[in-house]
Amino acid sequence: MTAPTFWRCEPSWSWTSPQLADHLLWCVLDGRGVLELDSRRQELHPGICAVFQPGDAPRATHDPHRRLLVFGMHFVTAPAVAPEPRWGEVMDRELLGVLARTSDAAYRRADPIGRRQAELCLEQLVALIWDAVHNPARGGADAEVDEIARQLREDPGRDWTVSEMSRGVALSRAQFTRRFVKQFGMSPAQYLIQARIDRAHQLLTESGMTVTETAAALGYTDVPYFSRQYKQRTGRSPSQDR
Repeated sequence: MTAPTFWRCEPSWSWTSPQLADHLLWCVLDGRGVLELDSRRQELHPGICAVFQPGDAPRATHDPHRRLLVFGMHFVTAPAVAPEPRWGEVMDRELLGVLARTSDAAYRRADPIGRRQAELCLEQLVALIWDAVHNPARGGADAEVDEIARQLREDPGRDWTVSEMSRGVALSRAQFTRRFVKQFGMSPAQYLIQARIDRAHQLLTESGMTVTETAAALGYTDVPYFSRQYKQRTGRSPSQDR
């Protein structure tokens, strides 16, 4: 890989690349412009990132009043890592900026650990772009449902209700349940049960907690009922896993 580089494009800047001999990571951190490759065109704004491959000849221009700030580097790799299409929008701008700055600082330390850290940042940036291309960002309500699901997994022992969950995303119970089932393939109640059983398995196998203590910690007042749910979903009794 070449040295990671930030550049604030000059007001008169434009880019017409010859056919690339290696891969190129190219991430927009600020500004506005236009990127073209073959017959495809992409409006540029913060978060638009690309991975070009050998043979590509991208072109770009920008608004001189909203100059592009770009982070990038050239690199060589054996497997094909450039997605199709070449670019996508990375929604987590904070993570994008942290990885870019960390890669730059680590590389410039000029020691083996710094070089490896810069390579790991590059790998993560490429993975983020692949994810942005193949799993484009969903709407705001979908992201909020994702957040509720994350909270369920994070604290499954809490006394959750569907009404509480739906209020948290400003949807009716019916709307929330439909969106949840569409995204996760099961109802919120079934998702919560699975989160509880997953956590129960972890507690039983990795902590010193008893079956009764585990059931209580996860909101079960009826230990036999907990045991039945556990066995239905794992094929084993809690005592077998403890």
